[in-house]
Amino acid sequence: MTWSTHDVFNQAPPLEEYDVFAADAALREAVDREGAAWAQPELGSLGTLAGSASAQELGRLANENRPVLHTHDRYGHRIDVVEYHPAYHELMTTSLAHGLHAGPWADPKAGAHVARAAKVIVWYQVDAGHICPVSMTYAVVPALRHQPDVAAAWEPMINSTTYDPANLPVSQKTGVTCGMALTEKQGGSDVRANTTRAEPSGDVAGTYSLTGHKWFCSAPMSDAFLMLAQAPGGISCFLTPRWSPDGTRNPIRIQRLKDKLGDRSNASSEIELVGASGLLIGEEGRGVRTIIEMVNHTRLDCILGSASIMRQGVAQATWHAAHRRVFGRLLAEQPLMANVLADLAIESEAATASALRLARSYDAPADDEYEHLLQRILTPVVKYWTCKRAPQHAAEALECLGGNGFVEESTLPRLFRQSPVNGVWEGSGNVICLDVLRALSREPDTLDAYWSEVGQAAGADTHLDRAVDDLHVDLGDPETFEPRARSVVERMALAFQASLLVRFAPPAVSDAFCTSRLGGGGGGVFGTLPAGTDTATILRRHTPV
Repeated sequence: MTWSTHDVFNQAPPLEEYDVFAADAALREAVDREGAAWAQPELGSLGTLAGSASAQELGRLANENRPVLHTHDRYGHRIDVVEYHPAYHELMTTSLAHGLHAGPWADPKAGAHVARAAKVIVWYQVDAGHICPVSMTYAVVPALRHQPDVAAAWEPMINSTTYDPANLPVSQKTGVTCGMALTEKQGGSDVRANTTRAEPSGDVAGTYSLTGHKWFCSAPMSDAFLMLAQAPGGISCFLTPRWSPDGTRNPIRIQRLKDKLGDRSNASSEIELVGASGLLIGEEGRGVRTIIEMVNHTRLDCILGSASIMRQGVAQATWHAAHRRVFGRLLAEQPLMANVLADLAIESEAATASALRLARSYDAPADDEYEHLLQRILTPVVKYWTCKRAPQHAAEALECLGGNGFVEESTLPRLFRQSPVNGVWEGSGNVICLDVLRALSREPDTLDAYWSEVGQAAGADTHLDRAVDDLHVDLGDPETFEPRARSVVERMALAFQASLLVRFAPPAVSDAFCTSRLGGGGGGVFGTLPAGTDTATILRRHTPV
């Protein structure tokens, strides 16, 4: 029997079987501009996979089937094993095969960090959670290099493109992943308040015995973790393998898994260290300085993740509006909806442009002082603003689909739940703003680099010129900077983003961005672009086809 009431019409088809990379003009152009044009073929392959129905199903399954902790086996032996759904392992296999975890270290050619950044933006749109251990594995290498002998032993295993989830000592594995366990329940971001103890073991390997508790340990099935602990010489950094060199399990006990708002495919845990063996990285008493190398790279990935969330929100919202008809016209043709969509699109493009420009600074050789100064100031500046905007962006993208966006099948709820995580991890908003303040006070040349970079767009837009002039005045009064740090850092980020768009984006995009963000032409929510904005051109640029 045919039921006429069950006819389905005026629904957008699923956004699948498309090339995520090819559909993102802003990302393609940034890859070329920032020195990684050579990576376009691989990015196309990864983009085609990311847009496939099969990959999207892997993302769904990995999030619906959360990791499960098994502390003991059936006989009562302590095992501390986290079980993941097979979909999670397939996602990890793809990430490592494409070098998202170590490509720039394994093949450090020009543009390698830019190419990897683009891969993260593309593949993160399938599933964000599994990128956490991928990111930490990528970020651990610069810190390990403070201890050359340890780096020499571990880097070849880290650089392997084979994902090996076996619960075995590293000597029996073809590839490894790494995690991080810094914060404790009494300290949070104040890692110098950590109480975990590290006592020299007195063995020929120079190991330390770590005893304490870590409040957050993401990806607890990683093969090794960077940790901070109080050594005799002060707070120090240690590489703590999950298995000891003699092939026995290192006493790292997983107490529980965190029940998180988002990031559900990935396990985050509390752990207890009961005399766990660790290798000193760097010098005793300089643990924070050592591990900041890792934190800087994971902060870059927080930016990439937020940019990816914005891009996927724009893709879903514009795709829906291009197929849904309301009041006799497509949603995308309705002036007010076009305003909302275009506003979301220019925010996404600004995030992508700034993320890849920042990634280029990570490609710079050691003697390129300008790029390293730029990296120092822009990493926290861009991290603060991009991660702050992601939740607002995800909420508005979801609303563009109406009730359809509020149901799980749309993937927008997962995107929304994920959106705050990058603003929390690796330094929440206040911590990041204080880091900008530290950079300005301790390394004043970073500000000169910032002015030089933004100044490359001088004279191209009156709103931008005025914003830069105002920033010069505000940053000239450092005594009152801390209480107004959020405002100043926001404006630094906007000026930087605007300078990139003015120089490289189509006029429709840059004009809309500068007028609304810098000229007082917009409001506190998306969809308040001024009259006369060329929304049609912006939407053609950003709607998947």
